[in-house]
Amino acid sequence: MKHKKLFWTAMAAAAMVPVLYYTRSTAPSGAKPVTSFDKQKYLGKWYEIARLDYYFEQNLDNVTATYSLNEDGTIRVDNKGFDVLKNKWKESIGKAKFADDPSVGKLKVSFFGPFYAGYNVIAIDEHYQYALVAGRNLDYLWLLSRETTMPERVSKSFLQKASALGYQVKNLIWVKHDQ
Repeated sequence: MKHKKLFWTAMAAAAMVPVLYYTRSTAPSGAKPVTSFDKQKYLGKWYEIARLDYYFEQNLDNVTATYSLNEDGTIRVDNKGFDVLKNKWKESIGKAKFADDPSVGKLKVSFFGPFYAGYNVIAIDEHYQYALVAGRNLDYLWLLSRETTMPERVSKSFLQKASALGYQVKNLIWVKHDQ
């Protein structure tokens, strides 16, 4: 009986490993989330200017993310994009919450129940018009703007910062906004 209990305890612990791994809100080494982060200023619509491509955003252009407050204090995340291969719009609704101190741009975002991923605002201008967002590792990076374009001086600065952190900026997908 004691061995059975030990076996099931070990199985339960092993099952938790993936859950704990995918709910971490980490950032790549050296990527520091901004401090004095203002959630209210960050809310609203952002246009994705560039990204490192990953499964959920493959073949998408005209990508936007709109952030608004939920009643429970979390942030509603409404991501939309146009799938150029399927010729239709795609939308995902999720939620974000601060990983620690709400004055630090370190959040975690979930689109799938208890599974959260790191969302780290690692650069933002003083007027909250342009943002550089890092995921939990070097596979996730976004350049965001309040408009469908970004000044070259801002994108250059963001690309230099991302490159210094180890991101392969040559692999960025530059998003079209034509619809």
